[in-house]
Amino acid sequence: MTEVQINTVESQDADIRLDRWFRTRYPGIGHGVIEKLLRTGQIRVDGRRVKASFRLEAGQKVRIPPIQSIDCTKQAKQIKINKKVSDALGQTLVSSVLHMDEEIIVIDKPAGLAVQGGTNISRHIDGALDALSFGKAQKPKLVHRLDKDTSGVLVLARDRVAARWLTRDFREQAIVKTYWALIVGELRPVKGTIDVPIGKNIRENSEKMTVNPKDGQTATTYYAIVEQLGRKASWVAMRPKSGRTHQLRVHMASVGTPIHGDGKYGGARAFLDLQGISKKIHLHARDIRIRRPNGKELFITAELPNHMKSSWSQLGLDSKNYKDPF
Repeated sequence: MTEVQINTVESQDADIRLDRWFRTRYPGIGHGVIEKLLRTGQIRVDGRRVKASFRLEAGQKVRIPPIQSIDCTKQAKQIKINKKVSDALGQTLVSSVLHMDEEIIVIDKPAGLAVQGGTNISRHIDGALDALSFGKAQKPKLVHRLDKDTSGVLVLARDRVAARWLTRDFREQAIVKTYWALIVGELRPVKGTIDVPIGKNIRENSEKMTVNPKDGQTATTYYAIVEQLGRKASWVAMRPKSGRTHQLRVHMASVGTPIHGDGKYGGARAFLDLQGISKKIHLHARDIRIRRPNGKELFITAELPNHMKSSWSQLGLDSKNYKDPF
């Protein structure tokens, strides 16, 4: 393509993220290239600069710049590589399905797998969603995220109608999520609320978040100690009211009990000095409760990932005896 093109967003593409819309039309263009074109204003919507996460509306005009300067041979090779990665990952995702109906798919996301792509991330769930179509004309849609190193329940919408109400309910905090974690230290009181604003750590110029009472966004986490292991560690259940980036990790570190394995926010103190305990982050999205528009409720749980199962066994913790403390 050697000239600027103006594409009109069709009604069936309403509410789709701009980066996803772009990739369906130009599959040879990598995520990093799209981000650069957006940053430099070469891709615009109705003449305005927008972000990759911008959701399109029917009738909007998308400016597509000339893309002849991209190395097509390199892109073609990358497509083949991505397809191999996607096929293998697709099989993993199919085997991780916890629930499926006409509207929703719930999977058990493996720890260490990113939900979406980014710099130096070629293996991610968003790139393999075709494997979860299961006869539908369109692949399922992401409606929320989990951190790369967090395992557990991840909800996908099977059509745009479901995507709209699920996205709305996540935004309005109508969907209830419970997380399990192994934290370092003793948290008091044993049941309570952490209500501390969170924002980006501007000083470090990174994606790291921090407690920011002045400029941060409101963030609330309900927690309850399920089992205390002396003063060394605790099994905690957490229920975030808000859904800020790295919220649970920041909140636990802020009260002096970082999640085991979370060196990013807990530093060296975030690692228990116990034999047989994995150094991976011990944070798991255990269950989710969704109320559908028709009033019916869906409740899904995910078993602990292997590294946390092993730790639970080493510490004498029994997940089968768990009772919801909330």
